[in-house]
Amino acid sequence: MEKVNVLVVCKSFMHEGFLKDIEAVDPRIVVKDATGLFAQELRQDGMPDPSLEDEAQRDLARGLDPGTGGQSLDSLLEEAEVIFATFKYPKNLLSRAPRLKWCQFQGSGIDKYVNTEIMDGRIRVTNSREASGIPIGEHVIGLVFALARNIQGLHLLQMGRHWGPPLLAVELNGKTLGILGMGAIGTQAARIARGIGMRVIGTRRSATEREHDVGYFDEVYPCHALIEMLAACDFVALTLPLTAETRKLIGEKELRAMKPSAFIINTSRGAIIDEPVLIRALKEGWIAGAGLDVTEQEPLPPESDLWGMPNVVLSPHQAAHTDRRSYHISRLFCENLKRYISGEPLVNVVTRERGY
Repeated sequence: MEKVNVLVVCKSFMHEGFLKDIEAVDPRIVVKDATGLFAQELRQDGMPDPSLEDEAQRDLARGLDPGTGGQSLDSLLEEAEVIFATFKYPKNLLSRAPRLKWCQFQGSGIDKYVNTEIMDGRIRVTNSREASGIPIGEHVIGLVFALARNIQGLHLLQMGRHWGPPLLAVELNGKTLGILGMGAIGTQAARIARGIGMRVIGTRRSATEREHDVGYFDEVYPCHALIEMLAACDFVALTLPLTAETRKLIGEKELRAMKPSAFIINTSRGAIIDEPVLIRALKEGWIAGAGLDVTEQEPLPPESDLWGMPNVVLSPHQAAHTDRRSYHISRLFCENLKRYISGEPLVNVVTRERGY
């Protein structure tokens, strides 16, 4: 194999030394960083990526992008064989990158891009979902604790400087956590939950009947038994991708099937829950509360009822953002790069047919 040109267009997210990590995979790898140039073109095309703007401004201040040797973005794309990118990319990417064979995205969800040219089968596409397992799995359990210990109520007491009477909390030992989606995130959440004495059940698409003792899961339900599974849960966590099958998967029927004392947690995509129905459920007491890292519209509009609800804990789609996230993503990309160079199957391959 001759040299392998790798174009990085999301350095803003990554730790110092990330480019050297890529170069260390194989001496034939040539790495160039076009994060700033990517950001500039996205802005010119009317679809700026705020996460890349700082890098673009630094490059403009320096007068050039030091990682490209003064090349234009078109020149860099023309020679690129591999791209490591955010989910936004300039128009006509594939026609401008005739040598491109593989693109790995830094994030997990590809629901907005399933029907775009990047997914038409001309190149291999992978994502970084395995790298999200630890941080988002931990966030799921963080929301479980926040809801169980009524952290929202305690925070209000603190802000009001009020040493109020004790607020009733929920003991997690012996409670049942139901997880919809048994991938890396769901598995990590299950592992932690089992460690604190919770019973863990789940659903997965491949199950055809109920199974027992599957990894960290005490029981696994087939998707057609979702209502039965929801009725058994004290906490329900959504850790599955947004596809045609999962859009508005949780609606009135599902929420009414849950216990009035149960909580729902969503760290996947807001559209998996019918949000107006969820708000009704929270107001009318069908369920006890919700922990939401994602919402149907993001940023969440100021007028949304979710902001002021005492039984809701919100975080602004940040479950994956930890001090170690960059290292998880780097390790995954470098492992895939080794596989690519040696001709082995890549991990986390995304297909249009599956939707993830």
